[in-house]
Amino acid sequence: AWIEMVHRYLATGVGGLILFMCAWAWRMRWRGDRQVSVFWPTLTLFWVGLQGAFGALTVTMKLFPAIVTLHLLGGMTLLALLAHQAAQVQASAPAVRSSGHAVLLAGMLVLLLQIALGGWVSTNYAVLVCDSFPACQGSFWPDMSFAQGFQIWRPLGYTAWGELLSFSALTAIHYVHRLAAYGVIACLLAMAWWLHQRQLRGHAKALALLVLLQFLSGLSNVVLGWPLPAALMHTGGAAAMLVVLVLAWHRTRFQPLSNIAP
Repeated sequence: AWIEMVHRYLATGVGGLILFMCAWAWRMRWRGDRQVSVFWPTLTLFWVGLQGAFGALTVTMKLFPAIVTLHLLGGMTLLALLAHQAAQVQASAPAVRSSGHAVLLAGMLVLLLQIALGGWVSTNYAVLVCDSFPACQGSFWPDMSFAQGFQIWRPLGYTAWGELLSFSALTAIHYVHRLAAYGVIACLLAMAWWLHQRQLRGHAKALALLVLLQFLSGLSNVVLGWPLPAALMHTGGAAAMLVVLVLAWHRTRFQPLSNIAP
């Protein structure tokens, strides 16, 4: 219970800080400071309220998988909003248009999709159905029920018709996340190389190291039986990669064009 309550208290603190940030932005705008944006703080305040509502639904709806996964995605989106505003405060250059920001947005969407798949694995407790790598249950294509596994609106452990969720459905949930990870790893490593070529070497190194950390923590979850430190590291690594991509995206849009290699 104390883990749950500490989470609630921290969430309340985050909400209070965001409320203060929003009030400060509006106060500065009313004083005539047109350089202070009120759009992003207001959007963040709305989003943290929505996130709180999903947190409440997570409890009242008894860990309903779709709600828990949306709560995770909401937290990641809130983190991205805060990272963007932190970068705005530190930026000293005017906005520029560059082809790079579209590539990074695509990378963020790919990463968020994989985070959603990972959240679906976690909230359905499907991590331990495959305890080996790279094969699963002694096969590279185990018995899977995609129709059950990806039936979105249903209670935890059951299908929408009230039947117990089958083992093959849990296998499908786990294995789709694993298969997608191969493509996401390739995509993010290519993006790290792309950032390196555009002189954003710090972002490139951070992204490449985080990809390696994600692979190792994900592998540890499988072969070591889902240890809590590895599970936390896996979620934290995903969040850190999202922050790196947001900051890199900000650099491609808010730094002078002369600082960005063609």
